[in-house]
Amino acid sequence: MEYTELEDRKVIVFQLGEEEYVIPVRHVGGIERLHPITRVPGTANYIKGVINLRGVVTPIIDLRTRFGMESIQYNEATRIIIVHVNEIEVGFIVDGANDVIDLPDEAIEPSPDVIGTEVYDYIRGVANLNERLLILLDLEKILTEQDIERTQQISRMEG
Repeated sequence: MEYTELEDRKVIVFQLGEEEYVIPVRHVGGIERLHPITRVPGTANYIKGVINLRGVVTPIIDLRTRFGMESIQYNEATRIIIVHVNEIEVGFIVDGANDVIDLPDEAIEPSPDVIGTEVYDYIRGVANLNERLLILLDLEKILTEQDIERTQQISRMEG
């Protein structure tokens, strides 16, 4: 699936460190302040646990940890972006969520081969927009099949 599809052009911009990332608005169920997170034993280190969001048990993933970045202390700007991926709902902890923008087709380029980090596996492309370099994430690659199964089990147990 390409980001040039009409419904993927409207995106939410968020931060991890100095980098700005985008995900299509159509995958986003909401942006929340940090909630108390209940740790779940036996999950990957980047799965921080679950939250009860308006009666729905939602697994929470720290994207910094998932991408192999240095952990930081959560603060007032920290947000949880609730996303729908592969028919499940998960929350991504991010350093901050900025704005919603429209990405013009001409701003979107394929993933450059020079990105030498673990994040490369999760990138769909980049957009150069008004001096901003925005990294387009491939949400389906952030969660492994094992993660999806485990989060579904957690949701069923807790819910």
